[in-house]
Amino acid sequence: MTSKITYLGDLRTASVHLQSGTEILSDAPVDNNGKGEAFSPTDLVANALGSCMMTIMAIKANDLNVDLVGTTLEVTKVMQAEPRKISKIEVVLNLPEVSDAKTKAILERAGMTCPVFLSLHPDIEKAVTFHWK
Repeated sequence: MTSKITYLGDLRTASVHLQSGTEILSDAPVDNNGKGEAFSPTDLVANALGSCMMTIMAIKANDLNVDLVGTTLEVTKVMQAEPRKISKIEVVLNLPEVSDAKTKAILERAGMTCPVFLSLHPDIEKAVTFHWK
């Protein structure tokens, strides 16, 4: 088992990662009867994409002796109304200077082949932008 989720009421859940004990709260969004005081479940899906991309890129960067510390990602989730689901996830990566075009291409390809990217339904548009300093 990976996690245990407990419904707390008021459209809020607490998810505990069993290996580490880390807890994540989630709320229904305001536009869907919730308080919006924490990530919504669909926010977590979008965030997982950015986090996964960064993790896989960092693993590859370590292999290449490239330091990506300080990289930031901006994630935007777009919902559609009927049926209510994620229609698009935009990820903008702001990366440090890497002078070698081949290294950039390797790192970008690594990000675009992360497990979450490959697991998302093909109907979800994934718009990814890499900004290298």
